[in-house]
Amino acid sequence: MRLAASFGIWPDLFSALRVATLPTLGAIIREPSLIFRPTALSRQFMALVWAAFSSPTDEGARPTKLGLIKPHAKKTVLDIGAGHGHAIQYFERDAVTAYVALEPNALMHNEIRSRAESAGYTEMDGTLLIISCGAEDPAAIRKALDNAGLQVDTMLSIMTLCSIPSPQKTLARLVDDVLAPGGKLLFYEHVLSPRKDVAFWQRFWTPIWRLAFDGCRLDRPTHLWIQQLQDKEGNSPWSEWEVWGKEGEPEEHLWWHRTGFFVKRTDEGK
Repeated sequence: MRLAASFGIWPDLFSALRVATLPTLGAIIREPSLIFRPTALSRQFMALVWAAFSSPTDEGARPTKLGLIKPHAKKTVLDIGAGHGHAIQYFERDAVTAYVALEPNALMHNEIRSRAESAGYTEMDGTLLIISCGAEDPAAIRKALDNAGLQVDTMLSIMTLCSIPSPQKTLARLVDDVLAPGGKLLFYEHVLSPRKDVAFWQRFWTPIWRLAFDGCRLDRPTHLWIQQLQDKEGNSPWSEWEVWGKEGEPEEHLWWHRTGFFVKRTDEGK
């Protein structure tokens, strides 16, 4: 792997530190207890980082997201780790009847509401639901969905599975307990490279990278974990799937992307 590519995290890391360090210190001065609440402190830092990074990151993946989301997102969409709600702009409004934003960082909720309302989804009419828990709490997710009278027909993960806790267990529970039979899981994620030299550097930099980006890991083979999922009976939950890469992306890339869709079986337990 070329040296320049292997050190590719540093421009983004320096940018994150530049935009978020001083404002985060200001937040600590205003609220000293943040020092003793690492999760809240990390979310404060990440909210500042994402305010600067989210739109350029979204723009860089626009063709890939269009090809994934627009033809496949239907009915009620659960956006795992919704961030600022950028996924909304790729919906066909007539096809997506409700948007459920799963976002534990409450500092991002106003951005979600703003984008959703611009696209015609509001809490007032029940077409927008914001859930504040993490993906690892499917019971809370189900309760919120049941209270709103919604079932998840499309589950969407855009650059999120890199940071959720216990990812394989969490994914299995979300698919088992939250995604409706016949529903689709759509994903666009940076994943562990199959190239050993790239994977070495992904693993090497992950401990540093995750500190600045709210637990984000470069070394998760998420696309393989999704494909290898098993339901409670030990069977594959999928009836069909398709996985592809990001067009024009070089192999020597610390953020090597996979995207695709998986369809949940309708004959569960058989």
